[in-house]
Amino acid sequence: MKHRISPGQLSFDSLLEEEGAPPDITTEVTGSLAIDELLDQWVEMQWLRPLDAHLARFLSEHEPTMSPLVRLSIALVSHQLGRGHVCLDLEQALTDADAVLSLPPQERSVRAADGMGVIETPAHVLARLGVSSVGLWTEQLAASPLIGDGRASTPLVLEQQRLYLYRFWRCECDVALQLGRRMNISDSLDIALLGPRLAELFQRNADHVTPDWQQLACALALYQRLTVISGGPGTGKTTTVTRLLALLQENALASEGQPLAIRLVAPTGKAAARLTESIGRALERLTLAPEIRRSLPAEATTLHRLLGARSDSRHFRHDRQHPLSLDLLVVDEASMVDLELMAALLAALPDQARLILLGDKDQLASVEAGAVLGDLCQGAERVGYSDELMTYLQTMTGTCLEREQPAASATDPMRDHVVVLRQSYRFEAGSGIGRLAECINAGDTAGVRRLWSAGYEDIAWQRLSGPGDRQLIGLIMEGYRNYLELMQQGGDPLEILDALGRFQVLCALRRGPWGTEGLNERIAEAMEREGLIAATSGWYAGRPVMITRNDPQLALYNGDIGITLPDSRAEGRLRVFFEVADDQKGRRARAVLPGRLDSVETAWAMTVHKSQGSEFERILFVLPDRPNPILTRELVYTAVTRARSHCQLVSAFDEALVHATARRVHRASHIRERLQAAAGLSS
Repeated sequence: MKHRISPGQLSFDSLLEEEGAPPDITTEVTGSLAIDELLDQWVEMQWLRPLDAHLARFLSEHEPTMSPLVRLSIALVSHQLGRGHVCLDLEQALTDADAVLSLPPQERSVRAADGMGVIETPAHVLARLGVSSVGLWTEQLAASPLIGDGRASTPLVLEQQRLYLYRFWRCECDVALQLGRRMNISDSLDIALLGPRLAELFQRNADHVTPDWQQLACALALYQRLTVISGGPGTGKTTTVTRLLALLQENALASEGQPLAIRLVAPTGKAAARLTESIGRALERLTLAPEIRRSLPAEATTLHRLLGARSDSRHFRHDRQHPLSLDLLVVDEASMVDLELMAALLAALPDQARLILLGDKDQLASVEAGAVLGDLCQGAERVGYSDELMTYLQTMTGTCLEREQPAASATDPMRDHVVVLRQSYRFEAGSGIGRLAECINAGDTAGVRRLWSAGYEDIAWQRLSGPGDRQLIGLIMEGYRNYLELMQQGGDPLEILDALGRFQVLCALRRGPWGTEGLNERIAEAMEREGLIAATSGWYAGRPVMITRNDPQLALYNGDIGITLPDSRAEGRLRVFFEVADDQKGRRARAVLPGRLDSVETAWAMTVHKSQGSEFERILFVLPDRPNPILTRELVYTAVTRARSHCQLVSAFDEALVHATARRVHRASHIRERLQAAAGLSS
C-alpha cells in the first residue's frame, strides 16, 4: 500500500536547507523518499505526467546529493513543457502556482482516490515556500552541477529566475538570434517603380480615408526581409501575400531576368492544402502576364516536407550546413509552429531569403512548447511604427497613419515588422460567428451572454443534461448525415472526403466523457446501432482517421485526415483515402493500406488543437461540464472561427463559454526580450 503524505509532513526546512554543515543523512534520505512519493501521487492525480516524475528521478541518479527542491523543480519544468511553456518561471510559480502550472484550483489538500490519506496539491506546496524564497530557490538550483548558465552543455539552464531544459533554452536563443539577423538586412527594391503597380494591384479608393491594411501589409513586406502578417479568419492574409508574390516576381524578372525561388508552407497537410486552394483562388482574380503566372508557386507543402524530415529523429536534411535553396518563404498558420520547429526552419533559411509569417495571433499557440507568433505580435493591434517607416508607407500607399502606441514602443525591435489586418471579409456585420469571435477576443463576457438572445441564425447554444444526453448524439448524426449517405451510396472517395470536411465535432478535452476519446466511442456505437457502420473498433468502412505522427515515407503528416472505404480497384478491400494535390490531375484521393498506418486515431471528434489550420462549413463544439484550466479565450476563439456558416456550442455547464472568455493563456516565452537584448535596447 502506498504511503500517503499528510499536509505538512513534507518539511521544506530540508528542501531549503542552506549550504553549511552537511545535513543529517537520515533527514536527507527521508526528504528524498518524501519527494518521490509526492511526485508519484501527483502523477496518480494527473497533475503531472509520468514523464515528469521519471525525468526528475533519472537526473537525480546522476547527482546522488540532489536536494528534494531541485528534483521538484525538474519535474515542474518538464510539466511546463507538456503545457506548452518553454521554461518554469520561479517567481510566477510562487505567486500564482495554479495559473502558472495550468492546474485546476483545489483545496489545500485532496483525499486520495483510494480514500487512504490526503495528497497536498502543487499550488499549496509551492505556497508554503513563499514568494520571498525565490532567491534561495535560485541559489539551490544554481548549485546543482546539472544546471548551468548556458555556457556549457548541462541538462538544464537557469537564466535569471527562469529554469529551462537546455534544448529549449538553446532553441529560444537561436530563434531570437536568427530573427534579429534577418531584421537587420536592408533591401534594395526600387520603390519608385513598385509604388504605382502596388496601387494597381490593390485598386485603392481615391480619398485614402480608410486604411487598406492589405495594401499596407504588402508595402511593409516589400521594405524588409522579415514580415509578420496577422489577422483573423477572412481578413485576406493569403490575398495579400499572393499580390506581394506577383509584385516581387514582376520586379525580379524585370531587373534580374529570372524569377525568385518561392516556396509556400504550412505546419500540417490540411493547412497546406487550404493554403494551396486559397492561393489558387487569389491568383484567378489577378490579371497577370503569363510568365509571371508561371513563376508563382501553385502548391504549398508542409514544413516537415520542406525541411526533409528524417524518420524517428528531430533532425532534418536541411540545416545550417545544408540550407534551403530559395529566395522567399511564406509560412501560413504560423501560430501552430512550435519553438523547436521554428528554430530548425530559421537555421535552414538562407541569410538573404525573405521570410513572411502569416497567422492569427489570437488563435491557440502550437501544441508543442513555444508561442513564437504570439510573442512576436505582442501589442501589434496598435500602430507604433518608426517615423522612417511611416514616411515610407505614406509614399508607397498614400496613407497617413496615426501612431497609436506610446513613445515607449520605440524600444520594441519588432514594431516595424508586424502588421495586423483588421477587416474580415468572411463574417459580415450580421454574422453571429463574427460577433461571437469579437466578444471572445475582447474578453467581453457580458457580450457573450447577450448574443444567444440576439437572433443570430449562424450560432446556437444547447444545454445538455449530462454525457448521456441523446440530443448530443442526435446533433452529431444529423451533422454527418450527408457524408454517411454518400458513403453508403459508394460515392467517389474525394467527394466523400469533401462531405466529411463540411461538418466536424470539436472538443476542448481529450479524455473523459466530454473529450474526444469518450465521444468518438459513443458516436461509433450510435452509428453501429443505426446500421451505418459495421464495427466500432479496428478498421471499418466509414472510419475517419487523423494522422498523429509524421510519416515522411508515406508523405503523410500530423493532422492529415483520411477516410476508410472499400476500394473498387482492389476488389473492395479496405483502404484509407487521403486528399493530395497533383500538378497534372489537380486534387485527387490517394489510397493507403490500413496496415501501413501506425499512428492514427479515429476522428469523428477531434480536439480544438488538432483542428487548427482547418475550416468546416459547420462545427459542433463540445465544452466540459465544469471549469477546467484548458478552457481559455484562445481555445474557444479558435474553435468558433473554424466554422464558416454555422457554429453550435453544447455543454452541461451554462457558464462554460463565459468562464473560458474570462481566462487568457500566457505562455512563458522570452524571444521578445532576447531580441531587445540583442539590439541593445531595454524594456
